[in-house]
Amino acid sequence: MAVVEKKRLHREKRRKRVRRKVAGTAQRPRLSVYRSNIHIYAQLVDDDAGNTLAAADSREIGEAENRKEAALKVGELIASRASEAGIESVVFDRGGNKYHGRVAALAEGARSGGLKL
Repeated sequence: MAVVEKKRLHREKRRKRVRRKVAGTAQRPRLSVYRSNIHIYAQLVDDDAGNTLAAADSREIGEAENRKEAALKVGELIASRASEAGIESVVFDRGGNKYHGRVAALAEGARSGGLKL
């Protein structure tokens, strides 16, 4: 098995472990984070109804100094869209990634934007 394949399988295993414990509702949706090599995506999901309530990604942000700065701005953007939708509190789904770097920056941006994680 190739190293890249092993890495992907371990990440999938961590993602499933996190999702067993984390579920979103209409009052407290799940803040789901997907991190690609270049961009970072965040969405608020109501798992009961299966709806996405709000979404933001780093493609919407203009030029950022670096990817970590872009993640911080995405966190602030998703927080502002959540407040427009009347959402104050969310559960954080890191999607199998470590709570470190860009994922942590997105969470900090969401907190500074007024969301309670």
